[in-house]
Amino acid sequence: MKNTVSNPNNKVFSKFFDKSASQNQIKSTDINVLLNRVKTKQKIEYQKKIYFSAAASAGLVIFGLLIF
Repeated sequence: MKNTVSNPNNKVFSKFFDKSASQNQIKSTDINVLLNRVKTKQKIEYQKKIYFSAAASAGLVIFGLLIF
């Protein structure tokens, strides 16, 4: 009797063992894309630091006003 149910594992593993597909693809990286990504991440981190500092300062001021 023929097995009519497809095995999903065969599909998953077949792309890792197929050597012809990986050799035809050319991988390249654009340095400008990487630099822009670093700049945006640095900008976001800076904004997070500023927001945290403002929140901490506001918390201290409010706490100080409540005590005194």
